[in-house]
Amino acid sequence: MPEPVDLAAVLATVDSPWSPRTVAVLNDYDVRVVHARGEFTRHSHPETDEVFLVLSGSLTIRMDDGDVTLGPGQLYVVPKGTPHQPYSPDGAQVLLVEPSATVNTGDTPSELTAERRLA
Repeated sequence: MPEPVDLAAVLATVDSPWSPRTVAVLNDYDVRVVHARGEFTRHSHPETDEVFLVLSGSLTIRMDDGDVTLGPGQLYVVPKGTPHQPYSPDGAQVLLVEPSATVNTGDTPSELTAERRLA
């Protein structure tokens, strides 16, 4: 039987913002945690929705139809193909759910593109 995942312990090992860690796999989906700070790359995921759940701090998801700002315990699903740019001036800890093959920068590779890393 798998062990429970201590999200705070995993996040404590992550020293760089925008460097997600896969903490669990559900069917063919990754459950990932990430420290958000500053601006991320504007991108989209043409093939999949993306779930953002803020664990602490505040995260704004900039989109063409308007910004969505999330606080602790708030969740938002960015629909597939929707250009978005996560932004957190003061930092946030975020849980993401997306297919395991999903690249964090979607269709816009940049210096923030991260390899899939298991916690």
